[in-house]
Amino acid sequence: MVTLENAILKASVSPKGAELQSLFHKENFVEYLWNGDPAFWNRHSPVLFPIVGGLKDDTYFYNNNKYKLPRHGFARDMEFAKERTFGDSCSFILKDTANTHEVYPFEFLLRIKYQLNANSITISYEVENPGDKPLLFSIGTHPAFQVPLVKGTSYEDYYFHFSESENSNRWTLKNNLIDQPTYYFKNQNKLSLKHSLFYDDALVFKDLKSTRISICSDKTTHGLHCNFEAFPYMGLWAAKDAPFVCIEPWCGIADSTNHNQELEDKEGIIKLGCGETWNVKWSISCF
Repeated sequence: MVTLENAILKASVSPKGAELQSLFHKENFVEYLWNGDPAFWNRHSPVLFPIVGGLKDDTYFYNNNKYKLPRHGFARDMEFAKERTFGDSCSFILKDTANTHEVYPFEFLLRIKYQLNANSITISYEVENPGDKPLLFSIGTHPAFQVPLVKGTSYEDYYFHFSESENSNRWTLKNNLIDQPTYYFKNQNKLSLKHSLFYDDALVFKDLKSTRISICSDKTTHGLHCNFEAFPYMGLWAAKDAPFVCIEPWCGIADSTNHNQELEDKEGIIKLGCGETWNVKWSISCF
């Protein structure tokens, strides 16, 4: 485990999956990240790579070959190499192997960086293509935040606050695949939390205008901002009746129910040329 610390925050990152596992505010004594209790969900903030969401029949085709990948890919379960570690920052790298080639026939280098700055942590993803053919991938994040955040408050005391007023469809899921759009937001920037929001799986959006979603409460001054840009898709999710909620910015999305399973035709797939590098970042600000 790698520990990062500054005057305000203390964070822990595991080399397995390069996963953020703790984000503690030293001044207000609040732990913001979910503790990974397996009774509900045994992860904290997994990285989704080289796909986001599920594949139709867990299968895709590339160059007339058939491959299988589990939901959200393999990076979250692999051991990353520690690259650099300083007091308030660290980076990890994951490279393709003979084992990854069996399910994903691409050369890649995935670098994940964590940087503390005052009351915020910034997470950067960098994907390099060292190979001699285009690299096809998606990437996303899946942080789970404790709700309630402080004693004396309940789950229903909290709400999502969006940085823009939204008019957006929710895309329903059928067997982990994108199915039909249903009208969801009507000129609103607030969504009250209740466990039943997630009884029909995640809330998936393709066209949010917001670049920040916050978790707030009128019963406490403590909460957080999840800041994201250049992430075209968003998922909001929690396990059934669990005391956490996930805010998931994605560069990629699950297959649709009528997808042809060709990787090159997959919605949201990123195509990276030989020798090219691709970057994106997001952050969590705690208050």
